[in-house]
Amino acid sequence: MLNIGLTGGLATGKSVVGEELEALGCYVIRMDDLGHEVLLPEGEAYAGVVAEFGPEILNPDLTINRRTLGERVFADPARLKRLNDLTHPAIKARAKVLRDAYAAEQPGGIVVSEAAILIETGSHKDCDRLVLAHCRSEQQIERAMQRDGLSSEEVMNRISRQMPLEDKKKFANYVIDTSGTRESTLEQTRAVYEVLQKLTH
Repeated sequence: MLNIGLTGGLATGKSVVGEELEALGCYVIRMDDLGHEVLLPEGEAYAGVVAEFGPEILNPDLTINRRTLGERVFADPARLKRLNDLTHPAIKARAKVLRDAYAAEQPGGIVVSEAAILIETGSHKDCDRLVLAHCRSEQQIERAMQRDGLSSEEVMNRISRQMPLEDKKKFANYVIDTSGTRESTLEQTRAVYEVLQKLTH
């Protein structure tokens, strides 16, 4: 099995690339989704996060309000690190279970782990190859504001907590430029997939 990492920054088009790789036959593990799961009331990180950040981050139904939590951590690197320390072990454990199950069923398959901070957490070291979704910084800001309803200040705060995209390029085996049309992004993704497929043979 080929273990691929798919990364980028906030709103750089990772999801578009991931969806196309999935459509082409890869098994995609979305770390963001696992991050949501571990923060659910029955999730592994819920109790620790609520104890650390207080009941003020809770909605009336006792689920964690991710926007409120985000406001607290993205302005403070120490708090963000603490949140990552509380959530990432559980996220990694869940990803490993999914990856191992897929490897048992499809030993010649391609599994893709999609995460914005794959390099920052050191998880890229577990990957056979790394794919980077990259676009211009002004596009990144505009897309994040439109998609997430964030202010430019909130977006800049979040981007500043991630490794600059230019630095991420040094770690990537393949860079997909998402600053053009959607079709251009998909064409580049298909080309990368063809290369990855050859590596499984």
